[in-house]
Amino acid sequence: MKYLVGDIGNTLTKVSLLNKDFIIIKSLSVQTEKLYKKKFQYYFFKKFLAKDLNKKILFSSVVPKIFKDIKKNLKKKYTFIEIKETNINKVINLKVDNIKQVGSDRIANAIGSFLTYKKNCLVIDFGTATTFDVIRKPGIYDGGVIAPGLKLSISNLNKHTALLPLFKLNTRTKSYGKNTKDALNAGFFWGYQGLINNIIKKISLTSKTNYKVILTGGYAKLFKKYIYKKTIVDENITIKGIIHTYKKLIKK
Repeated sequence: MKYLVGDIGNTLTKVSLLNKDFIIIKSLSVQTEKLYKKKFQYYFFKKFLAKDLNKKILFSSVVPKIFKDIKKNLKKKYTFIEIKETNINKVINLKVDNIKQVGSDRIANAIGSFLTYKKNCLVIDFGTATTFDVIRKPGIYDGGVIAPGLKLSISNLNKHTALLPLFKLNTRTKSYGKNTKDALNAGFFWGYQGLINNIIKKISLTSKTNYKVILTGGYAKLFKKYIYKKTIVDENITIKGIIHTYKKLIKK
């Protein structure tokens, strides 16, 4: 028996095939916008739909339309479940004002981090937005912080100005630049380094808690050594959370 889980994000969608022991044996990522095309969607999922695949498939999704389309197009053979459709409080205590306002990927990050590391955790996800999620013993999701995403911020600055170019962020930068691209790179790199470190300090001081800091998402490796605390990069933390949820609530 094999199992299928996935995460539909605003920018990227990641799907993972698991063996009978719930170990990842295959993962593929695709730009989420491509999944709006029914034909592409069909051929993408065809790569995973093995004969011995469990009929129940669990996803986290922050793009409801695409999830609904996938669910509709494959409903004859498979049952697609979104993690908020499960009794998620049996896996983690969501100490928030309204669960509907918390992204499913952030819930999955919280579950994945705590059940993997068994510590107070702070997960920083460099996605379309840069999110900071606080997970405390004995398995409480305590809220978090949402900041603008790096890639989106760079793109928007280019889009809404006449002369500022697109550029690829890198760490080879001084405190300021002598040309436009170097000046932009310095602003975004040092700006986000300050933002990240300041938010970590603020959360730690306010809650009087020492957290294990986990980085995931596109810029995780880039910023790892520029964060004042020791960190770990875990590119599968979201998928791990979905896997834990599947094992706890769906597997029979």
